[in-house]
Formats: sequence, structure tokens, C-alpha cells
Amino acid sequence: MAQLAPIRPCLWFDNQAREAMEYYVGVFPDSRIVSIDEYPDESLDEHFSGMSGKVLNGRFTLNGVDFVCLDGGPLFTFNESISFVVTCADQAEIDAYWSKLSHVPESEQCGWCKDRFGVSWQIVPANMDELTTRPEQVQAMMRQKKIVIDELVNA
Repeated sequence: MAQLAPIRPCLWFDNQAREAMEYYVGVFPDSRIVSIDEYPDESLDEHFSGMSGKVLNGRFTLNGVDFVCLDGGPLFTFNESISFVVTCADQAEIDAYWSKLSHVPESEQCGWCKDRFGVSWQIVPANMDELTTRPEQVQAMMRQKKIVIDELVNA
């Protein structure tokens, strides 16, 4: 039996779990959809009404990190209190992830962005702590939407 990670994020989508999994595995390297279990026939239980064919339990891996997801309906939505940090090697990698994940311009601030599903991401350089050691650097970062490494270095 495969060893499971002790903690795996679970993402609750209204009805886009399958679409989100397919999208995310296209964004991140070393990623794949592991399995998709669909809701059973809705005649079996009143709680399944309207859920036939939707994702009951989706398992996928993004850049080596295991996730689960489901289509749970509109009761719960994503917000900025939870985000996923993507640590990048250089500006080119920041730019690439930003172009794929940032879809809500009004949510962009200090390297944070929101994707088309409403999930929040932090797209930051691996050495962010070194780039924000001086007050001038922190002030520069606070003015940025997408992190621009050269601006932090030169602040």
C-alpha cells in the first residue's frame, strides 16, 4: 500500500473540480491526476440530487504535492485566508506561473494572485527573505503586484 502524506489540502469546488485538476496539472511540472471518483447514481440517496457525474473525490499531484478535491456545490467558496505558496528560482519562473495563475487583477498584491477558480496563490522567489531585509525593500514589495526581483534588489 502506498504511503500517504500526513496532510493533504482538499479543495471544495462548486462544480469545476475536474476542470481545475486538468488545468493545474498543466501548470505545474511533475503533476498528474491520480484518480477521479464520481458521485453515484442520484437515485441512491437524496444528498446526491443533481450531483451525478460530478467529482466526489478527486486525487491529484502538483509538483510532487498531493491534493484532493470535490464538487460540493456553491455552499463554500475560496477566500484569501488560505493560499498556496509557489517558490520560484528566478524572474522567468515567477513570470510563467503568474501568467498562468493570475486571473483576478483586483486580487493582485505583493506576489499574491487569484486563479480563475478563486484559489489564492503566492508566487514568490525562493530567496524572498533575503530580498526583504531592508525597509526600502519591504516598501518596494508592498507597491508590487507581481514580484519583480530586480526592483527589490535595487530598492
